[in-house]
Formats: sequence, structure tokens, C-alpha cells
Amino acid sequence: MKKQLSLVFSFCACMLFAACDKTETFDDQWKNANEAQFALITANSEYTRINSASTAGYIMYKELKSGDGETPYFTDKVKVLYTGWFKYDWLEERDTYTDNQGQTVINKYIFDSTKNRNDNPSTFAINPKATGGGLIDGFSTALQHMQVGDKWEIWIPWNLGYGSAGNGGDIKPYTTLVFEVELVSIVR
Repeated sequence: MKKQLSLVFSFCACMLFAACDKTETFDDQWKNANEAQFALITANSEYTRINSASTAGYIMYKELKSGDGETPYFTDKVKVLYTGWFKYDWLEERDTYTDNQGQTVINKYIFDSTKNRNDNPSTFAINPKATGGGLIDGFSTALQHMQVGDKWEIWIPWNLGYGSAGNGGDIKPYTTLVFEVELVSIVR
């Protein structure tokens, strides 16, 4: 645990010194805050690391509910229930708060959820490059390690999410994503 904490502090110190070398833009600050949050989760013993088959990085997950079904293959399609979110300010623990001007700030932004579709499971091809797939690498990585019935909290760093481009919508470049995912079934 001490080693993990010193690793996180070293990472934060490096980020601080790197920031002193140049003028930081908003994108730099956003990227640094998201990377620092992912580093904290990486150091948290409640979470487990899974390396991506693409070798582009790794995700972290915490099991919320254990399933006992099959594990899907890379070539399978699956049905999942999920909620995807991120925070605008990772240092602020509250999801909603009132700022110093008395305005309500929604800090936890849910960008997609099957709850908004009457909890109807979504069907995805696990292979991110499959026709009709379109999954980000981190989501695909998690599904390949889950069993039917599992429910996980998955943390995805920006490089296994929407990367340096974002998604062209609500998700900015360099955003750490969090998903709560339940693997409902394998489609055959």
C-alpha cells in the first residue's frame, strides 16, 4: 500500500513539475486531472487491473455482483445493462453541489445509460472493429473477462476510451470514463 501511495504521489509531483515548464491550457488541466484520478483508482486495493488485448493500456474494475455464467469470446455479441459517467471535477466528491454563487452544479455527468431506455439491455459485438460493434477498447476489454451475471464498476483511462479526440459530443478529449456494467447474456 505504501508503495502504491508513493507511486501516486510521485506521479502527481511529476505532473506538477511538468506543469511548471509551460503554460497549461484547459485541455492540459483536464487531461492531468483525469489521469490523476485514474492513478488513484489504480492504487486502490478494491480494484483489479486488466490489461487490454490491444496492448494500449489497462482498465481497473471492482466486482459489484458475482455471476456464474459463461465468459464471452472476442467474436461474440452480448446483452448488457450499463450506465456510463464521468465527473467534471474529480476532486469534488459530491455528484451535485451548490457553488459559491448559489448555483447548483451537476458534477457527475451520466452520458449514456440503459436506465434511460426502460432498462432494456443493449446488444454489442465485443470486437470493437466488428460491424455494428463500435465499443471502445476499455469496454470491450471488460466484457471479455466478465461472466454472465457479473456486475462491475469499470474505470477506463482516456487512451482506452475516446482518446485525444473525445467523442465529438459530450465527452471531451482525455476523459476518464466510469461504467457500471451488468453482463446479462451472450447472444448466439
